[in-house]
Amino acid sequence: MPKRREILKSAGVLGAALAVGPVLGAVDKGAGRPNVLLLFSDQHNAGVMGCEGHKIVRTPHLDRLAAQGVRFTRAYCPDGICVPSRTAMFTGLYPRTTGVLHNSDAPPNPDKLLPLHKLLRAAGYRTGAFGKMHLARGVREGGWDSSATTISPRLDPSDENYGDWIRERGQFESHERDFKGSHSASLMSRLSRTSPANRTTAYAAGKTIEFLRQCKQAESTGQAKPFFCWCSFIYPHQPYAPLPQWAKLYDVDKIKLPANLDEPVENLPPALRNWRKKTTTPWNCGTAAKDHAIYRRYVAYYYALVSEIDHHIGAVLAELKRLGFDENTIVIYASDHGDFVGGHGMVEKCAPGHNVYEDTLRVPLIFRWGGKFKSAVREDLVGLLDVYPTILELTGVKRPEGAGKLDGMSLAPVLKTGKALGRKYIVSENWSQISVIARRYKLGMWQAPGRRYARWDFRKHGDMLFDRETDPLETKNLCGKPAVADREKEMRSFAARWLSSIDASARNRLANTPLPAKKKRKPPPRKTEARE
Repeated sequence: MPKRREILKSAGVLGAALAVGPVLGAVDKGAGRPNVLLLFSDQHNAGVMGCEGHKIVRTPHLDRLAAQGVRFTRAYCPDGICVPSRTAMFTGLYPRTTGVLHNSDAPPNPDKLLPLHKLLRAAGYRTGAFGKMHLARGVREGGWDSSATTISPRLDPSDENYGDWIRERGQFESHERDFKGSHSASLMSRLSRTSPANRTTAYAAGKTIEFLRQCKQAESTGQAKPFFCWCSFIYPHQPYAPLPQWAKLYDVDKIKLPANLDEPVENLPPALRNWRKKTTTPWNCGTAAKDHAIYRRYVAYYYALVSEIDHHIGAVLAELKRLGFDENTIVIYASDHGDFVGGHGMVEKCAPGHNVYEDTLRVPLIFRWGGKFKSAVREDLVGLLDVYPTILELTGVKRPEGAGKLDGMSLAPVLKTGKALGRKYIVSENWSQISVIARRYKLGMWQAPGRRYARWDFRKHGDMLFDRETDPLETKNLCGKPAVADREKEMRSFAARWLSSIDASARNRLANTPLPAKKKRKPPPRKTEARE
């Protein structure tokens, strides 16, 4: 069995496994550590930004942030679903190591994990989290000096919550219509009737701005600390319920749909095939296949939600600058995973039915630190697992002795000097499928899910190999083809070494524990409302 150190070096993560050393020179408390502002969204397809060359979507603030910083065009999530991806990013460990590979999972050994926010707080940072945190149990609790959630406090324990706030403002029913009510709409797409000032986006941005002002106020009272602030928006995750002011930016009738919208259903993994055939709301792709206006509305509303979060990101960044924090704050923008946006005729992400397609695995990743990073567009293979070690190196904060090694790699040398990362492969996984991603090829391998997720055993479908250079839409499976036999063998060999070197004890323990029986839910009304 290869040594863990050797496989980490092959995967390009050895730098993060070694003791953290600052690339920007010695950082001490006298000089003051930099602030960190993590701007985050849910389900943002990396291609849906103006700076990515998108011809329609309007994202002026993200485009400006990218122009001022370093944008990675080949950044990937560790798992194409919310909780596992976020938990991996905040612990710096692969999902199989945390034991969190689906939203309902909890780490079997949470005490062995050291979440980033708890480490930064212990190092003297004032920490705040506002919006949708959605971390796994054992990771989400504690570590925040101030917090406010836009989802259920049961999922995000916090000081304040949007539910109480929106009730006080008299629009709880409107918010419920946007979320629960959208299940009766085709592809969960409908216009919102909530006031712009009462949206979850406005709430998360407002709480973030309030926190930044409190940090500034602390300076004037001699209680200054560096801050770590996580501003996390629910959108553009479904329901696709934008405000009319953002929806009107995109003419539904003129939306261009992906060239692989009508990809043959038999090409797709079983779970995706089922969605493509559905004729009942909310995921009635079978109906949309006969009426592309349904797809166009979904895509237009998705774009509208991206523009909405961009607007609020602009407001947060403007306040950061007004308060004088701009120059000494590392600003990061990222998302937990992507969205099909019509690719392969699909909507949402259909996790855990696959973990291979670019639409859902590639994520935005932008870093800016005024005067410290030279603006650039990078093609290095990077991922959300790299965020943890990068922040540690840039802030000079170190993990305690015995805390264990991280699975990501610090991007600090790339950000500061432009040095190539040199990573040959990056891995993303869920319960059903592991993908090994190279610069040109991507190999998706089905996994035995165990008793817990036995219904997701898709191994009969066959593994999937795509040539991203000749087939960017990922419609031609090359597995077993003689022309790529050597490359496939090489990638499988790497995957075998990776699997044998990464701690999977937590995954294996959960895999042998069946899920509890589901409580029967009252089915939503099937009536589809008129187009909006």
